[in-house]
Amino acid sequence: MNKFIRVNMTTKKAKFEDVPNKYKMLGGRGLTSNIINDEVKPTCHPLGKNNKIVLAPGLLSGTSAPNSGRLSVGAKSPLTGGIKESNTGGTFSQQMARLGIKAIIIEGMPKDDKFYVIRIDKDDVIIEEAPEEALNGCGNYEAVKILNKKYGDKAGMALIGPAGEYRLPSANIAFKDPESNLRAAGRGGLGAVLGSKRVKAIVIDDTDAGRVPIADPDKFREASRVFSKALLEHPVSGESLAEYGTDVLVNIINEAGGFPSYNFTKGRIEHADNISGETLSATIKERKGEGMVSHACHRGCVIRCSQWYADEEGKYITSGFEYETIWGLGADAGIEDLDAIASIDRAMDDVGVDSIEVAVAIATAMDGGLIPWGDGKAALEIVKQMAKPTPMARIIAGGCAIVGKLCGLFRVPVVKDQAIPAYDPRPIKGIGLTYATTPMGADHTAGYCVSGNILKVGADIDPLKKEGQIEYSRAMQIGTAAVDSTGMCLFVYFGIADNPDGYQAMINMINAQYGLSLTAEDIDKLGEDVLKVEREFNRKAGFSNAHDRLPEFMEYEPLPPHNVVWDFTPEEIDEVFNF
Repeated sequence: MNKFIRVNMTTKKAKFEDVPNKYKMLGGRGLTSNIINDEVKPTCHPLGKNNKIVLAPGLLSGTSAPNSGRLSVGAKSPLTGGIKESNTGGTFSQQMARLGIKAIIIEGMPKDDKFYVIRIDKDDVIIEEAPEEALNGCGNYEAVKILNKKYGDKAGMALIGPAGEYRLPSANIAFKDPESNLRAAGRGGLGAVLGSKRVKAIVIDDTDAGRVPIADPDKFREASRVFSKALLEHPVSGESLAEYGTDVLVNIINEAGGFPSYNFTKGRIEHADNISGETLSATIKERKGEGMVSHACHRGCVIRCSQWYADEEGKYITSGFEYETIWGLGADAGIEDLDAIASIDRAMDDVGVDSIEVAVAIATAMDGGLIPWGDGKAALEIVKQMAKPTPMARIIAGGCAIVGKLCGLFRVPVVKDQAIPAYDPRPIKGIGLTYATTPMGADHTAGYCVSGNILKVGADIDPLKKEGQIEYSRAMQIGTAAVDSTGMCLFVYFGIADNPDGYQAMINMINAQYGLSLTAEDIDKLGEDVLKVEREFNRKAGFSNAHDRLPEFMEYEPLPPHNVVWDFTPEEIDEVFNF
């Protein structure tokens, strides 16, 4: 990958640029965060002209490396006010890499009120007006069909839904998967940033692009074989995720008592089996039709944790039906019917909002009396209203922090104004340290301590005790920042955490591709540097250690069934980033 594409939406002109030396061995999150820190005024308004949005494939994207098709999207977040990297599957990352594009940087904003499509192929970048029929409340599913017809169904695509057009704080960026269904860079409101640039879609055509160059193909193939074997031999990445999807975690976390329910007032629910991965898998198999238990969100995925969920007639409803979404609606909001949750998930994908943020906002609204507890029909109607947002739809799409303020609640589960995901930090203390300290706002993917606290993968640390958690969260955040820079899926952790050969194979693939001799220490250094850059941006944006805290109610409201509280001191929390 040897070029940047810089798109100026003020002048509506684009140009190719050589990659500066300082960025040549950066990819994915490492690249997006460095560009944002170097080029974006930290105190700028996230929806103003001085913010930028960056799309970057990882170091291994576009190759045959297993599970290397992830894309990083970076900007200053309109939800948190800090730096943000959001990660997605789909075809876009691999197509960028095959075209030799290391990053797309979009800056400025038009003076008119039109929306535009940025069209990229191997020779040119063209900015043209978006089709009118894809705007003004048109959902993402229909917009993909319209844009496929215009640009070809093999083109990669990033697009915003109506929520992004209206610049709602929970708006995501949707990406086409291989079957023209939807994946998303969900968290942090980056769809609102793209909407502020008046970009409806980015379309990429990698026809005649050729292959990503590999310095030592034989060594690369051998390392790829070892890496794939490590993933497939682990019981989680090789079996459980393919059979039950990420929703396999429902019964596991519920049994552990860390399943935050009814706006984080309980850690366990009685209807967990209604919404579990086992029930999800059995339902898909029973209905057949267009349903599919195991599916890849991007080419080259050997884990295949995604799936297609169909209705009673076997008609496709949604794909990538994730644990976090099912938890947020099924446990936190108390909706007991899996079909109802699937319909809401589809509607959120269609209007283009983060399904974690909006699900937790719905639960908070239920606690505040705006919606009856467990009312799936009311929740679905509000999400659909986000296409042409009513006042209530704007409130919910504004995110959990806004809903909590408007409802006069003190129990508002956010860090840096981003909703806490599907693991309560009181009985799973390692993930609580990640939520508190990551520069991204509450984000389980920033350092997945659930693995060692609950799953006992990579570590065996008592989730109810403080011992070992600081060091573990630190190590997980460093490692995750590095993996996010490779273009690898987060779930490759299961193939490298307890398997030295798997970890070395990942490093060997990078070395074989670029003709390098990196060591494990170099990979750790990469992760540390990424985190330092992100913390530096947030500091300049006005953040301090005082923002690295969990909601106060968790310090004095014990969570049943373990009846534990969050008991780390500020001084202990601040030790996480002592490196």
